[in-house]
Order: sequence, then structure tokens, then C-alpha cells
Amino acid sequence: MNMLVIGGSGGLGLALVEIFCGLDATHQVIATYRSRQPDFSRANLNWVQLDITQEAAIAQLFADCPDLTYIINAVGLLHSAAGNPEKTINRLDAEFFMDNIRVNTLSTLLIAKYARHALKNAQRSVFAALSARVGSISDNRLGGWYSYRCSKAALNMAVKTLSIEWQRTLPNCAVVALHPGTVSTELSAPFTGRTATQTRFAPDQSAQWLADIIMGLTPEDTGQFIAFDGSQVDW
Repeated sequence: MNMLVIGGSGGLGLALVEIFCGLDATHQVIATYRSRQPDFSRANLNWVQLDITQEAAIAQLFADCPDLTYIINAVGLLHSAAGNPEKTINRLDAEFFMDNIRVNTLSTLLIAKYARHALKNAQRSVFAALSARVGSISDNRLGGWYSYRCSKAALNMAVKTLSIEWQRTLPNCAVVALHPGTVSTELSAPFTGRTATQTRFAPDQSAQWLADIIMGLTPEDTGQFIAFDGSQVDW
């Protein structure tokens, strides 16, 4: 059984890598990082550098990959040197908006474009993308965060659409979007100060919940948006 975690150097991604490496020494884990390889190492772990915004790099990753059973895209962008989540439309910056789309939406589509052949031999496989509840259109009651919300809503549509196609062409695969909850990571740190402590989770806690969900998925679960506690999130 082989697993691929894209974005394995982030707080939540690395926690998932650690969990998957510990499941079984015979499970091979491939994990990607953008610029700095994490210090974490195991005999069954292979780190690969990847720029998720470069289609050629993604194509090469899958050209070099063995058959896979699980693919998890844990890459995410919420803030950068170019911008922060917008409180008002007046703060919208076109380039920052497109950065969100490239990382939070397009990356999953490009991964899927080249991943199908790696999953086709598995009797049961999973293709999962980390989304967020703020990408739910029906759950949007606060507004703001235009770039992030739009990119995650687009990701959700991408996942749902892919699940429909792969039900025909890759019927053994569960394609899902996952909401990890509010996790204390570098990604979220500047924006969780007012979040109640009991609703903020350590990366390893959220990752364990997500790993349990991922390992229990079947093809009948495809096309769902699932929260860390196993509940369904409205699109």
C-alpha cells in the first residue's frame, strides 16, 4: 500500500505523514515539500520537493510514482507576503486572489489530471483534498475572506465534479473534500486569536481524526464534504 501526501511539510500535512508512516512499516509514504525538507524521517518515507503551482512538476511527480492507494492534498494558502484575508471588498487584490485559486483550487485539479493512472490498480482508493467550512456557500453567514472563501468553494465544486467523472472511470476511488476544523498551524495562527480554545485543535489531533476518516472511506462515500468529526458539511 502506497500513500502520497502533497503538502507534507505543513503543520497538518506533516502530522498526517507521521501518522501514515506509523500505521505499518510496509506502507510506503511519499510526501512533498515546497522549499525546506522537514527533519522527520522514517525508513518507509520518501520526501520529494514539489512546486504545486507548476504543472510540469506535478506531471513528473506522477511519472515517477508507483501505484498508489491514497492521495491527500494538504496544500493550502490563507495569507502570504502578498496579502491577507480581506475583511471588505475594498481590500481585494487581484494577484492575491489568483494566488489563492492557484494553490487552493487548481492544485487539486492538476493533481487529479495526472493521478488517475497511479490509482487505477487499487481495489479501493482515496483521493482527498483538504478544504474548509468557510468554503461552504450555504454556511456563509459572516462574509469577508473573499479570496480564501472563493478558492475553497471552487475546490469543493472541483471535488464534486471529479467524483462524478471518476465514478465512471475510476469506480473504486472515493473522492472527498475534508474539513479539518480550526487547527493551530502557521497557516491559521494570525487569525485564530479570538477562536475559543476548545474549538482549536492541535495538528496531530485533527490529523488523527482525518486519518481515521480517510482509512475508513469506501467508494460509496465519494462526492462528500466531510468534517473532522465525521459529520457532513453542506456544500
